[in-house]
Amino acid sequence: MDRRTRTLATAGACFAIAIMPLGSPPAAAVTDAATDAAAPAVSTLPPVSPTPQSLTPAGRDAVVTGRVIVVAGEGTDAGARARLVRELTAHGADRVDIVSPGEQPRAAAGLLTVRLGPATRADIAAALGDTQVPDRAEGYALRVTAGRQGAQIALAGKDPAGQFYAVQTLRQLFARQGDDGWKVAGVQISDFPSMPLRGTIEGFYGQPWTHAERLDQMDFYGDVKANTYIYAPKDDPYHRGKWREPYPADKLAELGELVRRATANHVRFTFAVSPGESICYSDPADRKALKAKLQALYDLGTRAFSIPLDDISYTRWNCESDRSAFGEPGRGAAARAQVDLLNDVQRTFIATHEGAQPLQMVPTEYGDLTDTAYKQTLRGTLDPAVEVMWTGTDVVPPKISNEEADKASALFGRKVFVWDNYPVNDFGNTSGRLLLAPYDKREAGLSAHLSGIVANPMNQPYASKVAVFGTADFTWNDRAYDARTSWPRAMAYLAGGDREATDALLVFGDLEHLAPTFGATPWQPQAPELARRVAEFWTSWDDGNRTGAVRALRAYATAVERAPATIRGGAVETGFTVDADPWLDATELWGRAMVTMLDALAARQGGDKETADRLLAESNDLQQRARAVRVDPPRNSWGKAQPRVGDGVLDSFLVQADVRLRLWDAAGGGENLALKGTASASSVEQNLDRLAARHVNDGLMGTRWASGYSDDAWVQVRLAAPAKVAAVTLAWEGACATEYTVQTSRDGVNWRDVSAQRPDGCGTDVVRLTADEAVQYVRMQGVERRTTWGYSIYEMGVYGAPAS
Repeated sequence: MDRRTRTLATAGACFAIAIMPLGSPPAAAVTDAATDAAAPAVSTLPPVSPTPQSLTPAGRDAVVTGRVIVVAGEGTDAGARARLVRELTAHGADRVDIVSPGEQPRAAAGLLTVRLGPATRADIAAALGDTQVPDRAEGYALRVTAGRQGAQIALAGKDPAGQFYAVQTLRQLFARQGDDGWKVAGVQISDFPSMPLRGTIEGFYGQPWTHAERLDQMDFYGDVKANTYIYAPKDDPYHRGKWREPYPADKLAELGELVRRATANHVRFTFAVSPGESICYSDPADRKALKAKLQALYDLGTRAFSIPLDDISYTRWNCESDRSAFGEPGRGAAARAQVDLLNDVQRTFIATHEGAQPLQMVPTEYGDLTDTAYKQTLRGTLDPAVEVMWTGTDVVPPKISNEEADKASALFGRKVFVWDNYPVNDFGNTSGRLLLAPYDKREAGLSAHLSGIVANPMNQPYASKVAVFGTADFTWNDRAYDARTSWPRAMAYLAGGDREATDALLVFGDLEHLAPTFGATPWQPQAPELARRVAEFWTSWDDGNRTGAVRALRAYATAVERAPATIRGGAVETGFTVDADPWLDATELWGRAMVTMLDALAARQGGDKETADRLLAESNDLQQRARAVRVDPPRNSWGKAQPRVGDGVLDSFLVQADVRLRLWDAAGGGENLALKGTASASSVEQNLDRLAARHVNDGLMGTRWASGYSDDAWVQVRLAAPAKVAAVTLAWEGACATEYTVQTSRDGVNWRDVSAQRPDGCGTDVVRLTADEAVQYVRMQGVERRTTWGYSIYEMGVYGAPAS
């Protein structure tokens, strides 16, 4: 923590440089003004995250003096005051004196004076001048000025949380002054959150976070102004399966410490208990046990509670008395039972406990916009005070629009509270993946339609900070949110402001950019920056500028190879390097394979075939080593898996380069001939057009072909003309093959098995062929399915050269 305190203030200075390798635009640090030509003494306005509602110049920068006076009264938030002293001490103050209002020492002239407290305090109001304190919960105002009488900073909060957030903004305004001094940017800020509920829900399946990891998360949420953490890990037995049983004393002590750490960071610790698997709704004893569980956490200081009823059967009862009380099992009856329980908890527990926040719940129907008897009953009879959570139009929605939010609110009879299943990676489509893409595809203006958003993070807590940082940024000021600028700031946060480490994280994050959903189209594409550079490479190569093409891409490939060592070099949070360890191992190997392949291309272009062949062999060996890396031991329920690194982009480039080298003298060697071919298949899952065979060679990783549910299903591509085929690539979805063969044919009637494959997982398979004869058909012939579903392939590539 101390390391970050010292270095984060420099993040703004290096930010624009840090993101240049990815071609991103400069950070938009403010919403109201970017420069102030009338005040040349003011430095460039620093980037602040979350983006303030208003940030403008106020005058000259304030120099941090060796002794600083902090004016704090009885209304000053203790957490804000402690963080302020820590930041001042870390940024040049050798001595911080805390005095009451009106008691500044005479010797304070010329010293930096910082006033912290409620907006109603007279001295703070005077120091703010015309800087307005928003009349909104958690709002704050900040003003930094410097003059002949010395510099002063005013930090005013609408409430204690506002004071704390003012200090969190101040820590981002420090910048170096000379070799060993510090200054604070001369700005004025008027700011407040757009959404009342912002943060995370630890609601994934698989290994829950450790106590130490959760404590760290509370500090992180304070830093990014997130105010909500919902404790709901599916694999905590006392949260779900053993919900009636009290927590053991040691676990209860941990929860108490977690509640206190959350409170210190102005995070609302929300305790969730999920009884739906076994509760008898009509049983007074079960209700008593549920309230006792809530009371135990209330006694620890918890003031927010949730009863999630997701992922349960609601078409059967757990006891016969529920049949008598609520009728035959079904949607309407289930809703009646759930409402009866929830209204009881809201009215007899929440309403009778001082300071308790409105009850939250997750409906069993949480991820659609279909009106049903279940939703009709909820909106007609559920207490209006109860917050209802909704995941969007799918379990993992590729987008959330204002129109969709309004429809959901109408269905449930209140503004919904979004449980956003990103960056959670506990489902099959995420096997082997870290999800490091920025928070995106949520429409500006949602703050007018939702009560809040909480992100469901990954089993890997530190790696989750990338997306959660963006979630906090969006929920604070959704109308000013820009994923292109928030994402590099998230990486800079993890890197403690270190420029080189930030660059390395951006390169690594691009290789972990794919964001799957439960549907056919990933939420975000894989490796967009690398894909852009690879496309430019082949364009330049085919235009004849081969030396320039190799030089440009090799520089980026070298950055890929070196990124893991830089990330592990000490600047980046240690927890992140632990979370990402197998992915970093694989990235280094893939990067070396790419550099070596480019060197092979350069050698072959220079006429040195022997060196090119040797380097090609070295690259292929590195690729095999990269594919052999495993996430082990895994934190996720998907078990030991191959880390996915730039899959579909990096490996596809290596295949194409390999084929170019092998078919160097063939015209068009290395072209993906499948793109100009015609696909057909033995079957299509449920005859759905969106899963038709034509999607297997449309060049889009967001579409796919899926077969019927048989082991002997196949898909094939008829090439536009006979060709010598050197390689076939198969980018599998989660329903892949345990065993299959690649077959070729001249006429589509007589087939030859050219390769038998038994992959150890679902990913992108590269099948190299001898290219010894011209063929016109290439087929994936299934032998054995890995799942009960059919076979599903995003893309089938056929690389080679036309026979003519």
